[in-house]
Amino acid sequence: MSEISEPHPSQTSEISEEPQPEPAAAGMPEALEKIEEIDAETPLVGIIMGSKNDMEKMQPAEKYLTEQGILCEVRVMSAHRDPEMVTDYCTNARMRGMKVIIAGAGMSAALPGVAAAHTDLPVIGVPILGKSLGGLDALLSAVQMPPGIPVACVAIDGAKNAGVLAARIINC
Repeated sequence: MSEISEPHPSQTSEISEEPQPEPAAAGMPEALEKIEEIDAETPLVGIIMGSKNDMEKMQPAEKYLTEQGILCEVRVMSAHRDPEMVTDYCTNARMRGMKVIIAGAGMSAALPGVAAAHTDLPVIGVPILGKSLGGLDALLSAVQMPPGIPVACVAIDGAKNAGVLAARIINC
């Protein structure tokens, strides 16, 4: 009896020049359908503020951006009470598809500077009028940044202009 063996790849006489198709993965069309169903629109602007009390003052930025058809998200996070949250949000903003961060805060107004320290995206600071010093403390905190940590700054309670500036940055 003779043994029958499979030919060694180097012994085959037929060479196929056409690439062989990859076997289709089971369920691949279903996976592609599900991916297409996902709403891929992500916010281009993050509007963050140090306190819920700042919401009314920051609302004009959101309103303007929405009127311009620019998707944005609004979050409350304090540079003092939630520093890890601010760091995480700003560090991951670009990866999430954002183009600009608008940060509003009163009193010490550290939020715009902390945001700028944790992202390379443009940060627009909105100083918010506080109970003392007429908002000057917040204004100076937002504009007096060290070299390499820029914050664009609008007027005290100037959230609408922050929205306008964000829209101009995005549409450049």
